[in-house]
Amino acid sequence: MQHVDVLVVGAGISGISAAHYLKRECPDKSLLIVEGRETFGGTWDLFRYPGIRSDSDMYTLGFAFKPWNNAKAIADGDSIMQYLEETLEEYDIAKHIRYSHWVESVSWSSEEARWTVEIERPDIGERITIQCSFLYVCSGYYDYDHGYTPDFPGMENFGGRLIHPQRWDETVDYENKRVVVIGSGATAVTLVPELAKKAKHVTMLQRSPTYMVSRPSADRLANLTRAALPNDWAYALTRWRFVLLQMIFYRASRAFPRLLRRILLTGIRRSLRDPGQVESHFSPKYDPWDQRICLVPDKDLFEAFNTGTASILTDHIDHFTQTGLQLKSGQHLDADLVVTATGLRLKFLGGMNLQVDGQEKVPNELFAYKSMMLSDVPNLALSFGYTNASWTLKCDLTAQYVCRLINHMDERGYRSATPSFRDASIRPKPFLDFTSGYVQRALNLFPKQGDQSPWEVRQNYAFDIATIRFGDIEDSAMHFRK
Repeated sequence: MQHVDVLVVGAGISGISAAHYLKRECPDKSLLIVEGRETFGGTWDLFRYPGIRSDSDMYTLGFAFKPWNNAKAIADGDSIMQYLEETLEEYDIAKHIRYSHWVESVSWSSEEARWTVEIERPDIGERITIQCSFLYVCSGYYDYDHGYTPDFPGMENFGGRLIHPQRWDETVDYENKRVVVIGSGATAVTLVPELAKKAKHVTMLQRSPTYMVSRPSADRLANLTRAALPNDWAYALTRWRFVLLQMIFYRASRAFPRLLRRILLTGIRRSLRDPGQVESHFSPKYDPWDQRICLVPDKDLFEAFNTGTASILTDHIDHFTQTGLQLKSGQHLDADLVVTATGLRLKFLGGMNLQVDGQEKVPNELFAYKSMMLSDVPNLALSFGYTNASWTLKCDLTAQYVCRLINHMDERGYRSATPSFRDASIRPKPFLDFTSGYVQRALNLFPKQGDQSPWEVRQNYAFDIATIRFGDIEDSAMHFRK
């Protein structure tokens, strides 16, 4: 049976970040990365729908250690995959990855101070076991097998093609077709302008509006900075500029929601040829950042509406018909292709079964320690990014903390580190505070957070730098054993 010091689960952005820091900060530790799919990239390899792109700038979605040198700040999926491939090669990470390794269950033995990991190998039809001293889960939070599509009445009667974006492949034909995209989130905002380039017409059908903000896909100041300064300096300055802008924007939206709402809606009004649409289709009932704000690079979505190649409609679906969708308002939408950009299904820890000393651990009965470990679960860390900023910012910080923790344990001869939640004065709260449907549907799968450190999940990069990168490893909540 193979044993490694650190086993990383997942070879997407989180797993690649974890591998880099482990190789750099813990060079004496043996490392293995297991990935359930047949290639790296995670989300960026999974989604293949037209126009797939980053929903935040690449200066913060990119790694802290690997400058993003592309002229575009908002990048397409192929460019992101190329960036990840360059990272694997440049930092010699690829040799540590084993593909087609699905983790089914993990169990911890305190007596042996190690994890036993049961892995399914669909490529060879076998099951294998690997043991490790530290388990680092970087599998993201999407269910890669299934997206979320509501059970609309009459779906089986539709005579055209019905597809979820997560299942998109090269067989989907939308050229000169009447297309309806159901949804108002980042996927729909990305799909509509791209489909409109070839489709006969695209209708974005939403149940309720979403906040949107437009930004140029290329950041002029970033490109000027890169031309004037050494590459690493330019990247660091640009990265911090975007971090600070994100933090200011988020804090302002929480402190002055009405003002930010006015600013966002004014921007949309100026982008539309028919500003009267703003009240009907672009004015959410919730405050900014109660749900994620959608990014519209180069105003492409608004341009599609302005030219008439696409339109937007706010209504509810009554049922599907042979030729399209019957809406509750009485209107009928004719369609040859319906794309259900209606959200994602979430998984925690990739859906793996978790046991500690023979006792099953149910995630929603646990508390998240520093948003990266679990109460009463030894030697296990998980990578979970920000909801109000780029995912990678938190992944890089988490990887640095894991390396500090492992080195601290070695220096003092500890074999295990276990967060212990015993403070009855701490009030439990949901792990995620978003009101988005895909989050609310899955809250029962996630651990809780508390209302005090170190059990509080902060959405604040500056605070996390102070506490995660530079804070003490030993505290009253962390129990070590030799």
